Amino acid sequence: MQIDEAWPELPYDAWRETYATLHLWSQVVGKVALALAPPLNHCWGIAFHVTARGLSTRLLPYEARSFTLAFDFIDHALVIDCTDGQTRRLPLEPRSVADFHHALMAALREMGLAVRIWPVSVEMPTPVRLDEDTRHCSYEPAWAHRFWRILVLVEREFARWRCSYVGKSSPVNFFWGSFDLAVTRFSGRRAPSREGPAFERDAYSHEVISHGFWPGSAPLLEPAFYAYAVPPPDGLAKARVEPREAYFHPSLSEFILPYEAVRKASSPEAALRAFLQSTWHRAATLGHWDLAELERQ
Repeated sequence: MQIDEAWPELPYDAWRETYATLHLWSQVVGKVALALAPPLNHCWGIAFHVTARGLSTRLLPYEARSFTLAFDFIDHALVIDCTDGQTRRLPLEPRSVADFHHALMAALREMGLAVRIWPVSVEMPTPVRLDEDTRHCSYEPAWAHRFWRILVLVEREFARWRCSYVGKSSPVNFFWGSFDLAVTRFSGRRAPSREGPAFERDAYSHEVISHGFWPGSAPLLEPAFYAYAVPPPDGLAKARVEPREAYFHPSLSEFILPYEAVRKASSPEAALRAFLQSTWHRAATLGHWDLAELERQ
């Protein structure tokens, strides 16, 4: 079997330190995108996308030029590519979040791309000052590479599944705040207004059914696929979904399918598609979405 066709293990405890550091590095990069990208709806403009080598921002405008920031998990570097031909490569290696922040800001200044960000982490139980954090400093290339290999496989299945929907749906986005890969379908109807940060109010301005892959964090300390609806229709928590390993997590208010169950299935792709389709269909039916109009017949 070729290396990019295997669904490798991703034990949470084995790579948790690299995961924590990489998550915070991604927030430094993501905040550069947040400072420069046009405000595309539902935060799509600042999300990363899976590439043939890692994760990348969209093209970011800067005066007369544009540039991208990309994590390369093959050669293990953060690559800055500018439309004027300039390139910088910052090695991905054991280094603190503060050092990563300062190195990236210095490289951008040297390229004439100076940008100011709010250097505080988001979507974490305890906010971290990205320009001062020296505690998170782990990076094991093999684990980062393995995580990216999984993202490649998941992105492929999400993208294929997305094609059966003719209503509004998101690209397959990697969100650096929550550190998950997600794809979302919209009914076209407005959702009830909600409290919370502006990005959440924007993300859930309309009814959604969302699916994703998450490497885990409290209260779920394992990688898993998830599915949820906003607003959640009555009866969704008790709906029967596939495969049999999937379950409803009451504190998360989401359906969960452990990554291990997919990885060990006789056909991981079929197991994942069963989860995507069954959770979508139960949520859409209970939520009275117009399936005849929204699904490709």
